[in-house]
Amino acid sequence: MTTELFCLLLTAILTGLLWIPVVIGYVTSRGLLRPIDYKIAPTSPLPEWVNRANRAHVNAVENFATFAAIVLIAKAAGVSTAVTEIAAAVFFYARVAHAVLQISGFGLFKARTVSFTVAWLAFMAFAIELLRQVI
Repeated sequence: MTTELFCLLLTAILTGLLWIPVVIGYVTSRGLLRPIDYKIAPTSPLPEWVNRANRAHVNAVENFATFAAIVLIAKAAGVSTAVTEIAAAVFFYARVAHAVLQISGFGLFKARTVSFTVAWLAFMAFAIELLRQVI
C-alpha cells in the first residue's frame, strides 16, 4: 500500500469516527431517542461542544471527497512522488488537528483556521504535483 493510500485510509477512519462525539453529546444532553423524535427532531439546545463536534464531522465529510479523488486518481495513474507522499501525510495530520481544535473550542492563534488551511494547501500541493506528473 502506498503512503498516499495509507493516509487516505487513516483519513477515512477519522471521518468515520467523528460522528461518535456528536451522538454521545446528543444522548447525554437529550437522552435516548424516542419514536416521536424520528418524526420531529428535538429542538432543545445542545452544549456548544456538541455543535462544534457536529461541525467538525460535517467539515471532515466535505473535505474527504476531494482528497479521496486525487489519491485514487494518482493511484490509477501510477503517480507517487515524495511530494504526494508528504502532502497526503500533512493532509491527514492537519485534519486530525482541525477536528481536535474544533471540538475542543481552542481559539487561540486562529489554530483551527490554520490547521484547515494547512490541510487545504497539502491538498493543493498533491493536486498540482499530480497534474505536473500526468501532463
